[in-house]
Amino acid sequence: MDIIADRERPSSFTLRIDGTDQSHVDLADPTRLEFDYMQRIADVIDGHGVTGEPLRVVHIGGAAMTIPRYVAATRPRSAQTVLEPDERVTALVRAELPLPRNSGIKVRAVDGRSGMATLRPDFADIVVLDAFDGAQIPADLCTAEFFDVASGVVAERGLLLLNLADRAPFPYVRRVLRGVLGSFAQVMMSAEPATLKGRRFGNILVVASQSPIAWEALARRAASSPFPYRVLPYRDVLDRFAGGTPFTDADSEQSPAPPGGATFFS
Repeated sequence: MDIIADRERPSSFTLRIDGTDQSHVDLADPTRLEFDYMQRIADVIDGHGVTGEPLRVVHIGGAAMTIPRYVAATRPRSAQTVLEPDERVTALVRAELPLPRNSGIKVRAVDGRSGMATLRPDFADIVVLDAFDGAQIPADLCTAEFFDVASGVVAERGLLLLNLADRAPFPYVRRVLRGVLGSFAQVMMSAEPATLKGRRFGNILVVASQSPIAWEALARRAASSPFPYRVLPYRDVLDRFAGGTPFTDADSEQSPAPPGGATFFS
């Protein structure tokens, strides 16, 4: 576990765990997001509710807390809870990449499944699942039973954001989506065109809600992004990706390992 300084930007650092780059943060500018999938998450958060107004956000997986820092900078006074079971990571980040004062970010040393089970109904406007064990997503965070719990924690007009990883023909994502659709009425996806076309393994962002998702505005933003990506609305997701059976606690598995191992995302 190492924190690596950026040679070109003295205020920027990367948290690397077991060969995988887990987080990148710029202490001088928390809104500068180095990883493109992080920008996709930020785009969804930016478009939710009233711009600049505080949100109640739960983050499953903390690492260097890139997105919590982003929310604290763009939506001051937001109440944020980070579920990060690895206390060594949190201690290292607090020591070397300290959070801003009065950030509103609270870190709980608990795994995502256990932590979510303790939260009251309608606790969060947004839940962000960006948790990895090495380079793979833990099996217990993508089951039908977990999404049933998550649907209770997310407010009626709130959002669940899932950062997944897979490649065509997307067997893992299909099963996760089927589980999501068992507990949420609406769903949307976004990814790089090369990933959607099956040319490479990559990150896929899934957004779920009980209410309609404003995907048109997000699609316009995606098209003008420095790293353009595609947005698939509910009907397209159903047509292309929602086949298969959901993972359950009895048969779940981690997300597929990236080609080339843990250093794929480095």
